[in-house]
Amino acid sequence: MDAPHGNFNYPTAYRIGLGRVAELPQACAELGIERPLLVTDPGVARLGWFAALRDRLGAPVFDSVQANPVARNVEDGVAAYREQDRDGLVLVGGGSALDVGKCIALMVGNPGSVFDYEDVGDNWTRVDGSKVATKIAVPTTAGTGSEVGRASVIVDERDHGKKIIFHPRMLPELVIADPELTFGLPRELTAYTGMDALAHAFEAFCAPAYHPMADGIALAGMRLVHENLLRAVADGRDAVARTHMLMAAAMGATAFQKGLGLVHALSHPLGGALDVHHGLANAIFLPYCMVYNRAEIEPAMEVLARHLQLARGGFDGVLRWILELREQLGVPHTLASVAGFDEAMAARLAPLAARDPSLASNPRPATVAELEQVFLAALRGDLGA
Repeated sequence: MDAPHGNFNYPTAYRIGLGRVAELPQACAELGIERPLLVTDPGVARLGWFAALRDRLGAPVFDSVQANPVARNVEDGVAAYREQDRDGLVLVGGGSALDVGKCIALMVGNPGSVFDYEDVGDNWTRVDGSKVATKIAVPTTAGTGSEVGRASVIVDERDHGKKIIFHPRMLPELVIADPELTFGLPRELTAYTGMDALAHAFEAFCAPAYHPMADGIALAGMRLVHENLLRAVADGRDAVARTHMLMAAAMGATAFQKGLGLVHALSHPLGGALDVHHGLANAIFLPYCMVYNRAEIEPAMEVLARHLQLARGGFDGVLRWILELREQLGVPHTLASVAGFDEAMAARLAPLAARDPSLASNPRPATVAELEQVFLAALRGDLGA
């Protein structure tokens, strides 16, 4: 079976297929980028194919990007962009590199701190959109979908909270998704990033807003995860599975324009405080958040179970599938696996979760006390009766 191949323009220009990273120099020319800055993370920067890409573009590299990026990463990238007189960016990597790169693009022509543009109220209107740099995204993981997003997540070291930075012009002008660049992704990271893609689509589908287009994309994205994540983990060079997982990641991020929910409200402060991989955090929290939201999402779970053709229908069928998938992927069942997390941490993080913008679109409201109880349920492995 040949690996899929296609061009898309929703939500931005999108090219997917084996070997398409070779189109990058021409793509830069088409977008008027003559002097790109390559933004990536240290792990990708050490890979052989990246060195070849760097040489092909003749571009300097900025790779001071942490797994859970902080404002300093953005500030250092802005300084590198200006000092080397760049006129655009090529963002290569997973969600962290893409998030930092999008913020660099935002900040090279706009004043102040990146947190001045946090997704609160009308902060985004402070941005001069004409001064946001042109950027091309090249994802190397299939999880965050940051390549098709209009926002980035940056840790504020003042309170260790994860802050969402937003502006419509942060959306990359072009995505080149080459599954071959994901072939070397370790089994564990393939699993965690794949569960991240699933969590995005799942929460978008359950969000209460009216958005049938997002619902359809979320359903199709979850089906791609259902059919391909285990394949991609079992054989990292399965081009078909890797292509479908890249597509699922982009679809999850496209769908969550409708909204996210409790999973992300809990994962963001956990990642900021304890540097937990975002996909792993989402994977741990997902079933506990399902149970918390059960009464509100049962109709949606009936639809999802039918769409995935699960052996058991409804909420219980979807919950069983997710629990079995996590077990097959080696995802831990509880927060007891996270070094540093205890009952005191649950109490500390609950107020941060209550302030997370993702909570606003959760199907069921949650108080600080209720959020603390979900943290504790995830710590104890308590899924109720």
